[in-house]
Order: sequence, then C-alpha cells, then structure tokens
Amino acid sequence: MALINENFLKLKAGYLFPEIARRVKAFTESNAEAAARLIRCGIGDVTEALPEAVRYAMHEAVDEMGDRKSFKGYGPEQGYEFLRKAIAEHDFQARGVQVDADEIFISDGSKCDTGNILDIFGKGNVIAITDPVYPVYVDTNVMAGNTGDADENGAYGGLHYLRCGPENGFVPAIPDKRVDLVYLCYPNNPTGAVASRAQLEAWVAYARKNDTIILYDAAYEAFIQDPAVPRSIFEIEGARECAMEFRSFSKNGGFTGMRCAFVVIPKTLMGKTAAGGQQAIHPLWSRRHSTKFNGASYIIQKGAEALYTAEGKSQVKTLIDHYMGNAKLLVQACKDAGLAVYGGENAPYVWVQCPTGVTSWQMFDKMLNEANVVITPGSGFGSAGEGFFRISAFNSRANVEEVCRRIKALK
Repeated sequence: MALINENFLKLKAGYLFPEIARRVKAFTESNAEAAARLIRCGIGDVTEALPEAVRYAMHEAVDEMGDRKSFKGYGPEQGYEFLRKAIAEHDFQARGVQVDADEIFISDGSKCDTGNILDIFGKGNVIAITDPVYPVYVDTNVMAGNTGDADENGAYGGLHYLRCGPENGFVPAIPDKRVDLVYLCYPNNPTGAVASRAQLEAWVAYARKNDTIILYDAAYEAFIQDPAVPRSIFEIEGARECAMEFRSFSKNGGFTGMRCAFVVIPKTLMGKTAAGGQQAIHPLWSRRHSTKFNGASYIIQKGAEALYTAEGKSQVKTLIDHYMGNAKLLVQACKDAGLAVYGGENAPYVWVQCPTGVTSWQMFDKMLNEANVVITPGSGFGSAGEGFFRISAFNSRANVEEVCRRIKALK
C-alpha cells in the first residue's frame, strides 16, 4: 500500500470556502423558498461580464487557432512575450518601476502561484504570516511539511503569526525576531486594509537587514483609490533585492473563470544554499515553471493583453468603479446598522466587526438564515479573524442594494 503525505492530515476539517459551500447547500436543500432569495457575498468571485476588448481579442485568437498558418501549439511556459512586455510596460515601467519582461512569469492564477512557490524553498525556513490571513498561505505550508500540528485555536506550530487588528490598521508590526519568508497581502484579503509607503519601507528595510524574502500578494492593487498608496512593493527602493510580487487578472479583468495571473521575480533576488552560498531565485522558478506547467493558453493570454489597450483600460476602470461603488454602499449599510466597519475604501472587501457576544460562525448562520445572505466568517482566516466577518463587493448593484436593505433590517 502506498504511503501518503501525512501533512495533509494536519489540515483542519475543511478549507474555508468548501465549508461555506457545505453549509449553504444544507440550507438551500431544506429552505426552498429562502434559497430563491439567497444572495452570495462570500467568496470573492466576480459577477460582471468580461470586458468587450477581451472578448474581441479572444475571438480573434480563436480564429487564429482555426487556421493552420496561425495555429499555436505549446507556448512558452513562462508566458508569451507579447503579454510579458505589456505587463512590464503598463503595470510597472509606466509608473517608474523597474521590472523587465523576462522577470515576469505568466500562470493560471495567484492562488496556484502562492502555493507552488514553496517548491523552490527548502525545509527549515522560519515563515511568517499575518493573522487574519488568506488561508492558502497557511494550508500550502502545512501540506509542504513546514508546520507542526494545529493547536485548539487553529494556529500551527512552526509558523510565526503576525497579529493584525483595528489597533494597527490590520498592518502587522515588524517582527521582533528574524524570519526567512514573510507573506504580505495588500490591499489585504480579507480585511480590505492597505499598507502605506512608510509601512512598506519599514518592511523592506527589515527584509534587507535580515535576508528575508517578502512574498508580496498584490492581486487587488487595481482597486486602490488613494494615489498615495503604493500599488507594487517594487515602488519601494531596495525591494528588488528582497521581494517577489504576485498579481492576477481575476478581479480587475474579470478573469476568475478564465485563469491568468503572473509572478514578478527580480533577477537580483537571492536565496541561500545549505552550504551558505547565494543562489538566484529567478532561474529556480523558471525551471519549476518549465517542468510542472505547460503555460496559460494562447487565447487567454491574448485576452489578458487586451486589458492594456486604451479600450481595455477604460473597460477595466468601469468594472473597478462598479465594484468599489458596491463596497461604498455596503460600508454605509453596516455603519447604519451600528456595526464597526473596516476596508471597502481601497479594496473590494468590507471587514465588519460582529455584535458583542456573537462569534463569526454564529454571524454567518444569522446572515444565512435571517437575511438569506452568504458572508465569510472571520475565523476562517485565522484566530485574529474571530469576531469579524467579510462581505464581498463582487456582485450586481441590484443585489448589493438588496443586501444593504437586509443588513439594516437585521435584529
């Protein structure tokens, strides 16, 4: 009988979103009338149609695939040059940020990338995560054998937790110990918080002093409204020596069902060998990418490239304005209901404090059963998420307006 990877047995009963799906399924099967009124504001899935520029580009790409002369088979695993150049030019160089096209690796999603990145790091690293946290960062480290067992609060031995709360604006203090890898996500999922330039400068200074690598998840950078807030870790001087950045087309371009994202790994980013030598990270990821990934599809990458055209940029702005308009309505509705609210200003997530004495899963059940609205319980994002819940602004305007009415009507 084949041996299994017993690290999987350390995982808690269910990944957050499958557990939500299980509870919602049970509810809908036993409440047919209420199920018809159900509005989902839990998982951060987009709802609006793909931008027209993307659809047009993909139609053209499909036609190319229908002609032997322009047909494409296997593409470059690292991504087609046309998309890598567009990303480098529009997302970075146009903003005065140094990122070269060959430092960009196209993939099928940031969720995959933030988990797969562990393939190129060895055992024994001290790993820091924020709390609350996007669950993938934790669970993939558990699967990789980088942790001990979970305690009664769900915290895993071997991880260094950086507590985030209203007292620090959901941006963690610099650790009082050295760590090897640290996950930072801003704009933050789940809290909707952003990190200021000064805060990111402090993190980069810490990382350079301690030979720490920052795994910076900027999947929601397109939603930043405040021009003073950095959109990339590479806006900070010295970040090319201590950070990599994950980005995605899922939310800004509506690609959740299309699957296209990218990682930026500067050629100046170094790790160390067991013998104490230095090793560039860039070629390691390139080799991993080439070995375990056949590349995102040509048709999808042509669609992603279209997001950088004048028409594409205008249509993306319309999407962003729509979702951030939803967030503004949700923030106000929660405030009107007497709840303490965070986020929703530079991110499409609204982070809400539960009423006194109500746990996050109790709040989930209350919203589901009494308001017929699906939200995300904060405890699913870590122990520091207990006492909060997340509302996603990804929805139609009509649905959000109805959710706002139901929130205000809750007792």
